[in-house]
Amino acid sequence: MSFLRKSVHLMGAVVRQQKHLKVIAGTISTTARDYSSKPANEFGNFPGAKAPFVSKLNLIQPEDYAPIPIYRVMDRDGYIADESQDPQLSREVVEKMFRDMLLLNTMDKILYESQRQGRISFYMTNFGEEASHIGSAAALEMRDLIYGQYREAGVLVWRGFRIDQFIDQCYGNTDDLGRGKQMPVHYGSRELNFVTISSPLSTQMPQAVGAAYAMKLKPGNDACVVCYFGEGAASEGDAHAAFNFAATLECPVILFCRNNGFAISTPSNEQYRGDGIAGRGPMGYGIATIRVDGTDVFAVYNAMKAAREYVLKENKPLVFEALAYRVGHHSTSDDSTAYRSAEEIEVWNSVEHPISKLKRYMVHKGWFDETEETEFIKDVRKKVLKQIAASEKKLKPNWREMFEGVYAEMPEHLVEQQKELERHIEAHKDSYPLKNFEK
Repeated sequence: MSFLRKSVHLMGAVVRQQKHLKVIAGTISTTARDYSSKPANEFGNFPGAKAPFVSKLNLIQPEDYAPIPIYRVMDRDGYIADESQDPQLSREVVEKMFRDMLLLNTMDKILYESQRQGRISFYMTNFGEEASHIGSAAALEMRDLIYGQYREAGVLVWRGFRIDQFIDQCYGNTDDLGRGKQMPVHYGSRELNFVTISSPLSTQMPQAVGAAYAMKLKPGNDACVVCYFGEGAASEGDAHAAFNFAATLECPVILFCRNNGFAISTPSNEQYRGDGIAGRGPMGYGIATIRVDGTDVFAVYNAMKAAREYVLKENKPLVFEALAYRVGHHSTSDDSTAYRSAEEIEVWNSVEHPISKLKRYMVHKGWFDETEETEFIKDVRKKVLKQIAASEKKLKPNWREMFEGVYAEMPEHLVEQQKELERHIEAHKDSYPLKNFEK
């Protein structure tokens, strides 16, 4: 289909959608929304759905609905398209946004290479998605509870998670807050209200909705839950449960989808049909929805501010889709050049990169200093490399801790397993690197 035909088809869909909405708006009265023994005039008032009657059968097609628009504040050249949408952030805040994105980007590069050198077992980078992390985190309050997937390290950077905490977690040593019980990049911090990341996709989604429901029941609640997940995770059954419970229980949760185009090696056009993940919100689950340019830090910031205000005021959920592009490989277990071209990646790693866009904005404002940027990156590199050298020398937690931390009191079957392992290690201690573990 040519571009012109596509445009005409899209405009037609918009007109049809507007007519459809006018019909519904004109038909639904306040009384019609209530269950009644009297049927509304030309209006279906069923317990399962309320909609106008028609006398002609019409097969509703996906193309009958216009796609949900993408909210953008800043173009690729760093200019604000509509001055009324400029968040008017101070120079100090914008510079922190920029530095935090640079820190994350620099740390990612070094830790990725550390895995390639065999110094850590696994790593995932955040290249291309820095704006969705920093923009959303900047719009939240520290009391808001975060459930991450595994590519939201920037949220922790904004909240103050330190370089040593990131690296100690990747090495699973005695200073790791998780005590070596998680894979690398599965961060967590009680202090920063960031629930420890779990590897299985989508398990955090119904948990986040449950936490939001608990918040809703607290008198005077002034905090919300933000649950991050990828578009691939939205294909899991837990995602449906989370969406449905959030809608029906009306929980103050922001379901934040990072739609970066690829679920491991599966492109989004093979992962789902329909209008992205945002399309599931209004019609699929009856949830308010926002879709933004995830490479635009200001768009994400403005949208998250509005989303937080909405879920707290209305005590209802919101679906937030940030569209971006995963510039890096899915993880150190992936080679993305096998399923996409280097040319495609380069476009998103340059002109469409969130750091590049914010840098151009700062240049226009007279807030950017190239020497300062260079020195900052050098300083971060120095700190990361120094911390890696320190973290890899630290002991691992005592191996007995693998049995702890799940139950308040260890059940009998785990007590017996621990004793069995102790006997085994005592008999074969020369076969284990016990010197690397705390006693």
